[in-house]
Amino acid sequence: MKLLRNAVGILLATSALAFGQATTNSFFNWETPPVHPVALSPDGTRLVVCNLPDNRLEVFDVTSGRPVAVGSVSVGLDPVSVRFRAADEVWVANFISDSVSIVSLSDLRVVTTLNTLNEPSDIMFAGAPERAFVSCAQPGIVQVFDPTNRTAITNLVIDGNRPKAMAASPDGGKVYVAIFESGNASTIIGGGVSLGFPMPTPLDFPGGPHNGINPPPNSGTNFVPVINPSLPTNSPPPRVSLIVKKNTAGRWVDDNNGDWTEYISGTNAVFSGRPLGWDMPDHDLAVIKTADLSVSYASGLMNICMDLSVNPGSGKITVVGTDALNHVRFEPALKGVFVRVEFAEVDPVALTNRVRDLNPHLDYVTPVVPQAEREKSIGDPRGIIWNADGTRGYVTGMGSDNLVIIDASGQRVATNSTIALGQGPTGVALDEPRNRLYVLNRFSATISVIDTVAGKVMHTVPLFDPTPLVIKQGRPSLYDAHKTSGLGQASCASCHVDARFDRLAWDLGDPAGTMKFITNGNFGRFPPAVTNHFHPLKGPTTTQTLQDIIGHEPFHWRGDRDGLEQFHPTFTNLQAAAEGLTTTEMQDFEDFLATVRFPPNPFRQFNNTLSTSLPLPGQVALGHGTLKAGSQLPNGNAQAGMTRFRLQGTAGCIHCHTLPSGVGTDLRWTGTQWVNLLIGKNGEHHAAFAAIERSSVLPFKIAHLRNLYDKIGMDYTRTNSRAGFGFFHDGSVDSLARFIQDGFDFRNDQEMADVVAFLLSFTGSDLPAGLLSDPDRPRGLAGKDTHAAVGRQITINSSASASLIDSMMALANSSTSRVDVVVKGFKDGLSRGWFFDRTTGRFQSDRKVETLLPADLRQLANIGNELTYTVVPRDSGRRIGIDRDEDGYFDRDELDFGSDPANPLSIATNRPPVLSAISNQTILAGQLLTFSVTATDADIPAQQLTFTLDTNAPAGSAINATNGVFIWTPTPNQSPSTNTITVTVADSGLPNQSDSKSFTVVVLGLHVGRAAMATNGVVLVWTAITGQSYRVQYKDDLAEPAWLDGSASITAANGVVTVTDPAVNRQRFYRLLLEP
Repeated sequence: MKLLRNAVGILLATSALAFGQATTNSFFNWETPPVHPVALSPDGTRLVVCNLPDNRLEVFDVTSGRPVAVGSVSVGLDPVSVRFRAADEVWVANFISDSVSIVSLSDLRVVTTLNTLNEPSDIMFAGAPERAFVSCAQPGIVQVFDPTNRTAITNLVIDGNRPKAMAASPDGGKVYVAIFESGNASTIIGGGVSLGFPMPTPLDFPGGPHNGINPPPNSGTNFVPVINPSLPTNSPPPRVSLIVKKNTAGRWVDDNNGDWTEYISGTNAVFSGRPLGWDMPDHDLAVIKTADLSVSYASGLMNICMDLSVNPGSGKITVVGTDALNHVRFEPALKGVFVRVEFAEVDPVALTNRVRDLNPHLDYVTPVVPQAEREKSIGDPRGIIWNADGTRGYVTGMGSDNLVIIDASGQRVATNSTIALGQGPTGVALDEPRNRLYVLNRFSATISVIDTVAGKVMHTVPLFDPTPLVIKQGRPSLYDAHKTSGLGQASCASCHVDARFDRLAWDLGDPAGTMKFITNGNFGRFPPAVTNHFHPLKGPTTTQTLQDIIGHEPFHWRGDRDGLEQFHPTFTNLQAAAEGLTTTEMQDFEDFLATVRFPPNPFRQFNNTLSTSLPLPGQVALGHGTLKAGSQLPNGNAQAGMTRFRLQGTAGCIHCHTLPSGVGTDLRWTGTQWVNLLIGKNGEHHAAFAAIERSSVLPFKIAHLRNLYDKIGMDYTRTNSRAGFGFFHDGSVDSLARFIQDGFDFRNDQEMADVVAFLLSFTGSDLPAGLLSDPDRPRGLAGKDTHAAVGRQITINSSASASLIDSMMALANSSTSRVDVVVKGFKDGLSRGWFFDRTTGRFQSDRKVETLLPADLRQLANIGNELTYTVVPRDSGRRIGIDRDEDGYFDRDELDFGSDPANPLSIATNRPPVLSAISNQTILAGQLLTFSVTATDADIPAQQLTFTLDTNAPAGSAINATNGVFIWTPTPNQSPSTNTITVTVADSGLPNQSDSKSFTVVVLGLHVGRAAMATNGVVLVWTAITGQSYRVQYKDDLAEPAWLDGSASITAANGVVTVTDPAVNRQRFYRLLLEP
């Protein structure tokens, strides 16, 4: 019984870790990816892991070669990287909180918090004197801190988009930064879609590479596949843009060897809107010299640089990531082969490189390989680490749920080069003395412990994971390359990286495709005179983010997919999967995507309002006002920009781009008011299309405007452009100013700056709502975004006034602010938490009976008892602050009681054990009765259960106190009788809890009723127990050595059994056997 109870306890504990998730109301999913989430202490005794969904740093003792939990520390929202500065000092980068938590490992406490720029991604210590370098992805900056006094020294602007992962040279003289969205030297020749910019398009020039044919062919003078002859002749393909890529000779060519260099950087560059000498440096790796903080770059590696590490044997910088074939046109040509997973080796002095495919078993000729070959593939690589002599490298595949082992040159090792892991392996740490490799599996929230000698997983250690089940069930459809692609290296996330985008454009048309006819498009108040339909040749379009798309249907730039269900063919067509998603999997995918939110807007004020003076670095005038073209725009007034945006009539933007998301309305104008449209059969909305002059391919869905700041980087005003694609559906417009100018012809630079400021500040909601009666300002679809203050932190070690805390409390007290405030820290030597309850105006502590006024809580802060205040999303504060597992029992109450605050099945109360039902029994006197009584106890940690019989139990009966085995052999004197027996099980909790159940045992005497002679033999009759089996045996002489069977096994159907022995006129002796 004890073994059963313990097994049940272990099972329940595991289930809690796997399925004890938070609710979607208390959990905000930004789909943040880890960067460097695992680190080993300098002495090799401690492993620290960023538990991203739980906002904690987990600490393990690894001296045994198996992680043993030591404790955890609450840090900021979405911790993505952790680095040791010293044995007892750990720095943690919090991506959503825009902060770095500095942790004392011995005390398991945050001693201070550094505020950073937006999206801190990684940390590196290097230089003499030592400096801390923090990469900040969104602004493209590496911040430099003095780690001794923890003050900021300078900000280094990185000429690339989203610098993230970092490493240092062995001597500390250089810091290397991987540029995540580095591009791949591909760009766009615009389609000349209006009389504005750019016009006309070089694609239409008779002297161009394809003689003015638009769309141009992709194979000599032909289209491959051949254009569908059944396409309507009165619906010609639209004029399109064209993707070109710079080759190793520096020439800009398309996928049909058309050379467009003259129109990109040569004397005719003006026709593509570019200046003479325009170029893309294609920076992939930034190299910072720690002595003078100068920055140089390595180029030509790949377009998504995911992680890097320095090979200690050669000193070379190694980068892993993916490279896209976006310059190749048409879905059939890209089927299954549109992305490569690559390893790049960079010389630290010359910065020259060598790039190798990490999937050498794939030839990319066939788009589908057998499952066994797919399982060898690695996809979405997120971690790389080398052994001490640089002869073995380990690369994790977040999209392939595996790890591959490479040699110094990046080639797979000869044997056992692939190891299957948990879901979403990312960060990795190597403990060579113990032959152990530790890998964080982001999606399954586990740590895989790998024996590097045996080449296999030895242990899997679970982390507490509050991620809701709806997220876990749908995620694989986005990331799982082995399941959703024919070669095992690609997935939806290959382009929609981390549910965002790759900053590239793709031409996924199909010449052999069919026309899709528009039958029920919503054009709001502006139906076109002629509705063009969706031609299968659609031209290039930029990858769109998957953040908050559900409920904003239809999809794609054209709006040619009514809902997510219509992407079912994409899995087998573009990705070449062996089979598409099932109906259930597609619904799970949709439900998961419905949780993905936009992060806090870095251009909003702390209280989420619009700034009246927002700096606009890099946003330049176009020469239409008083400022010269290329001059820096003045600070923008986003509030004034919103007013201009909301002007009625054609002067404003609001009649198309509704608030708060910017997407078109899903209402219909009757002439007097806006009315609802019926939701589609799969729950899809009907956001409006637009038929406007600037769209050459009518119609287009009216696009949302919430991630415009993520598209900044393309530049037509200078010869150096960080990105090859910008705004508009094909990425052909380089700046927000030009995007606005094209549609509205601004002549006032300040007004231009104001609107740009508003567009950068768009996401965040809290904008004026539309009116059902206003024809120019319709109601818009709500969005999933985040209040600008969410994540902000401050750590205090005294009760002195802090203006940031005052601002936090003002928001926390507001019923409309959409935020909560939590506090974490130490009190009386214990780790504690508090949550501000606006209904009482007090902080509720993690002990239910204890509350504090805000001023009293601040008085607790001192050195050693630091308090960290954090703004979190509304409705998540109670979980993050005081009830980690949302079981209704507060964290410190659970610890005081002895239960586990990280397990919803382990609660701060003693629940009684439950006895299983005990069946009634009927036996014969002298017959042994034995069986096991079982019980379960939901309490975790498991308690000791003790079994007893009540005092009315018959003489001779007993039960084993430990395992619940009951035993009794009634004597003849105890028959016949009916006995009611009560069993009680009690636990070892305080106070003890118990459960009792009674059962009945009927004891019968065994009496042969009669034996009579009959003409056909001897008739035997006896009383019997219904359901009991008997066997009759006999001897003709009692001196005979053995009894012989006189009947087969007989099961009593009622209380009397009759058997006839055909022996006649013979002396015979009989006996009855009870069969088990």
